[in-house]
Amino acid sequence: MRLPHNTRRSRWRAVAAVVTGVVTLLAAGMTAAVGAQAAVGCRVDYSVAAQWRGGFTADVKVTNLGDRVDGWRLEWAFPSGQRVTQAWNAAVESSGGQVTARNASYNTIIAANAAVSFGFNGSWSGSNAVPVSFALNGITCTGSTVQPTTTPPQPGDAMARVAAMQPGWNLGNSFDAVGDDETAWGNPRVTPDLLDHVRAQGFNSIRIPVTWSNRHGPAPDYAIDPAWLSRVREVVDWALADGFHVMINLHHDSWQWINTMPTDRANALARYTALWTQITTAFRDHSPRLVFESVNEPQFTGSSGDAQDYELLHELNAEFHRIVRASGGNNATRLLVLPTLLTNADQGRLDALTATFDRLDDPDLAATVHFYGFWPFSVNVAGHTRYNAEVEEDLTDTFDRVHAAFVARGIPVVLGEYGLLGIDYTRPGILQRGEVLKFFEAFGHHARTRNITTMLWDAGSFLHRPELRWRDPDLAAQITSSWTTRSGTAAADQLYVPRSSAVTDKTLALNLNGTTFQGLGHGNTDLTAGRDYTVSGSTLTLTASALTRLVGDRTPGVNSTVEARFSRGVPWRISIITHDAPVLSGATGSTNAFAIPTRFLGDQLATMEARYADGSNAGPHNWTSFKEFYVNFQPDYGANTILVKPEFFNEVDDGAPVTLTFHFWSGTRITYHVTKTGSTVTGTTG
Repeated sequence: MRLPHNTRRSRWRAVAAVVTGVVTLLAAGMTAAVGAQAAVGCRVDYSVAAQWRGGFTADVKVTNLGDRVDGWRLEWAFPSGQRVTQAWNAAVESSGGQVTARNASYNTIIAANAAVSFGFNGSWSGSNAVPVSFALNGITCTGSTVQPTTTPPQPGDAMARVAAMQPGWNLGNSFDAVGDDETAWGNPRVTPDLLDHVRAQGFNSIRIPVTWSNRHGPAPDYAIDPAWLSRVREVVDWALADGFHVMINLHHDSWQWINTMPTDRANALARYTALWTQITTAFRDHSPRLVFESVNEPQFTGSSGDAQDYELLHELNAEFHRIVRASGGNNATRLLVLPTLLTNADQGRLDALTATFDRLDDPDLAATVHFYGFWPFSVNVAGHTRYNAEVEEDLTDTFDRVHAAFVARGIPVVLGEYGLLGIDYTRPGILQRGEVLKFFEAFGHHARTRNITTMLWDAGSFLHRPELRWRDPDLAAQITSSWTTRSGTAAADQLYVPRSSAVTDKTLALNLNGTTFQGLGHGNTDLTAGRDYTVSGSTLTLTASALTRLVGDRTPGVNSTVEARFSRGVPWRISIITHDAPVLSGATGSTNAFAIPTRFLGDQLATMEARYADGSNAGPHNWTSFKEFYVNFQPDYGANTILVKPEFFNEVDDGAPVTLTFHFWSGTRITYHVTKTGSTVTGTTG
């Protein structure tokens, strides 16, 4: 519920209990308010009153356990992709699986210990799993106003404090943006509603990266702009009031001026000391749930090598530790997070930070690293288009090193940023969606089993902040599911059916991940085992007769989607796609704008190779024939072209013919020839 920010109290993570068809949310709730103020909390009873193939009716009862609520908003996420089609006694809006119900004009008030009810009709396919968490005006409904079983982690128990931060989310490209204000890099101004929404998605911590470089005055005081500090404090206070654990830091300062320490040590250290002295003073008496991180991705320019870098980073971390602890108040035992060099998890980086922990000998410290996956897969270069064994081995080896270096020795780890570098809503299509889903499913599992707290890096590519909705609800569901369980996946989320030949059976390897296969559905219809599909071990086969129905008139492109269901986790959606071999045409253009006319005919581009006539690699990254997706080439499906970019031609020999091989997700490969002559490019087929 929306309360004045000085009276809102912390919330705890939600779980669900199912009793006689009624779902009552009973996870930890709001801590008791002080003085004469009532505690706050809520309970939601969700029941499926009726269900039929493809549809259902649900009743929802919201009980207010705290102060009177005047105007209410209930939010939840459907775990199985259900949709609301009609509602009564509330105005219901949905975006993907995210649902918001708001009061009607006649039921705006929920008195203390009173309830309000509404209902709706919905649609479902495959399964109709009940929501596991609800939030009333941003407050997670828990069935209680107090934490039910445990007490908050205390100073000295850093492992428990970091565990309570799982899972976490980054408010990326806002206060870390380099520019006029927090909107400089394209995100809207931060609001309480944004934080409420993030909290309602199940996140328990929020990292607020802050770049201070252009927010302070000159030496020797380096006085922070009071308006900027006040704004940061305002958002920190909102987040704490929402129940988040909050982490702030020095962010892009790392590469803007801290990196000059090898050649300008005195000035860089004085600036660093002045900033942290002011920050610690400003937040001295804030809640212990506020966490300080010394610096983001520390790096140094002009050093003699790793040995000097490690000692410089130790000096920064030790100075940070001295400043915070000396400032007193809650800072005396505040949780402090220290990074490795470059926030990298190579063994030398881990060992160097371990030595710093030994030298500081403080029980209220945590380590941090970042992880964006195996780099060639993360950006789609060198032919690494799939989440394969090599990509997973990189993930597991990294987490094993981190666990051995820190967690096994009682040092908690905050994985302060994670994601894939190719996920960027301004540059879509770099990574194939099914491969992304497999990465995040495995990432969550491997982090969870190694007791590593994770914080999703989100600069706007996951949560669409202006509309408070996930850009890809299925990806969001996969991420959130991975916090608690595994999901079944498959070798692909696409089955390509050639348009120019007879429809035949198609097989797909399942990755069960400890689950059991439960069935296959299409829309509101369950497919029939034996007739429409068979499963042998971990191999799923769709029959020719089922595929014939699913492809319909065989228009190129996605004809239908089926959903594989497993005993746990989220379903795996498989697109049934009709395709013909793409057709490319000759073209002439410039090195600044060369577009190959392309009829994709239902297919999608996976990657591109480039070689000279003698077989040697052409273009950037000449250690591989496979070029970087979007940087060197890019499909434009709307314009029916493949763009080959200036960055590619800038590193191609003049007058030397280059053979491009385009790899499509159907398995089709097509060669194309380009020759650069000055600023002119000629392209031919064959």
